[in-house]
Amino acid sequence: MCESCIGGGFGRRDFLKIGGAAAALGTVLATTALAQNGDRPSGLSPIEKKKTKMTVLFMYPSDVNFSNPAWFTWPGNQFDLEMNREKYTKKIVEFAKTYDIDLDFQGVVGTKDEASAFIAKTKEAPPDTLLVVHFWNSFSPWVLEMSQQLAPLPMIVYHPVGSSHQHPPKGLMTAPGMEYIHSVENWEVLENAMAAANAKKMMAQSRLLRIGNYKEQSTNIDKNLGVEIIAIPAAEYNDLFDSIKPDDAMIREAMAFKNRAVTVMEDVEDQYFVNGFRSRTAILEMLKRYGADAITILCLLLQERKPCVAFSLCNSALVPCGCEDDLQATLSMMIGSHLFKRGGFQHNPDFDINRNQYFASHCTCPLELRGPGKGEMPFRVRPFMHHLPKTAAVDVAVPSGERVFVMRYIPPQDRIFVYTGTMVDTPESNVAGGCTTRFLIDIDKVNDICSIYHGAHPIVYCGTVMEATRIKAFAKLAKLEFVGNV
Repeated sequence: MCESCIGGGFGRRDFLKIGGAAAALGTVLATTALAQNGDRPSGLSPIEKKKTKMTVLFMYPSDVNFSNPAWFTWPGNQFDLEMNREKYTKKIVEFAKTYDIDLDFQGVVGTKDEASAFIAKTKEAPPDTLLVVHFWNSFSPWVLEMSQQLAPLPMIVYHPVGSSHQHPPKGLMTAPGMEYIHSVENWEVLENAMAAANAKKMMAQSRLLRIGNYKEQSTNIDKNLGVEIIAIPAAEYNDLFDSIKPDDAMIREAMAFKNRAVTVMEDVEDQYFVNGFRSRTAILEMLKRYGADAITILCLLLQERKPCVAFSLCNSALVPCGCEDDLQATLSMMIGSHLFKRGGFQHNPDFDINRNQYFASHCTCPLELRGPGKGEMPFRVRPFMHHLPKTAAVDVAVPSGERVFVMRYIPPQDRIFVYTGTMVDTPESNVAGGCTTRFLIDIDKVNDICSIYHGAHPIVYCGTVMEATRIKAFAKLAKLEFVGNV
């Protein structure tokens, strides 16, 4: 069916029609997946999820007598140390609640002996991350020594502007495994660092299931992040899908999803909506069997079993699902689910070299790109674009002007990248081609758009530049090379 027969592109009315809809399905899906993983009659048990343990230390002289006329190093005698300690503590506690981090406040280190004692104590029982709030200029060498002696312990060091003299300490700026913050009451960047520390911990307690052309089950560990990766033959998924017979409840749910679409192309038959929900049931069961937190499937040749609709729904609900048995893309989505609390769009990149714009297209875009419960983007349903049968896939529209970023984790290169930009358009498929969802993006501060290419299947997220910098903080704490425009 031609594009003109379905009324052209998405207009303002389409956005108003969809924007206020509740995301009940996605919320239920996430809850269901967690419940199934937590109550398993057989198979692998889920990896126990322990909270991130973060030790918090303040560094400044505890015996300063500001009433005594003497020379005070930076930040000076009018910088109220105790008042600022209370202010920073309040913010740290607030962010810890947001990311469910366990805090251990260790008070104030004010002498070299106290610093040495703290190092010895921490070596005995290291936390997951050490957060140092560093108020006193002359203590910078102690902070650097602490990072060296406690390595490879990840550290966040907040060193406010005004408590350093001349150039910020280069040793702290370049220390491996340290996210060094030197800013004026920049609570967003502090939150980013704490979110990154929590994501690092959560990834190390995660399991990813790969389904593809494997003869037998095998297990590996991601060398940088510690994610356990289990590969199994595709026949297990296929047999499970085939065993799932749609009941009235599944059919009603599939038809309710169909009715939420702005348009459904005529050659998408109802059976393919139902098959999308059969696939979702199979995915959740596979996650349950293997105690997994995420899944990727070699999906292109599954015929009527293709999980495009299921992946869209699962990714909306923070259950990362990667296309084409792409390990790197799925690991990237797992990172994003912890850092941003929203699903991302795995895609194939292309480049408009004349307008210097980035083009992203694929078939499994999440509907709730701003996060669960924050409203679906308007979407159409069209057939999968590359081979028969004409299974259902979503065509999602994002409004022009929406801030977005593109990211991907590349394990073989120990690298992660992020590029921020702005949505320009969602071109029609008979204009731009590609796949069922198509985004055209202006990337910030890039002269040659092709220079941002780092391989297939990056992930697009809706979000601000400040949110995108969480990737940079994550890279520092995980000792990954960072590439990008933030």
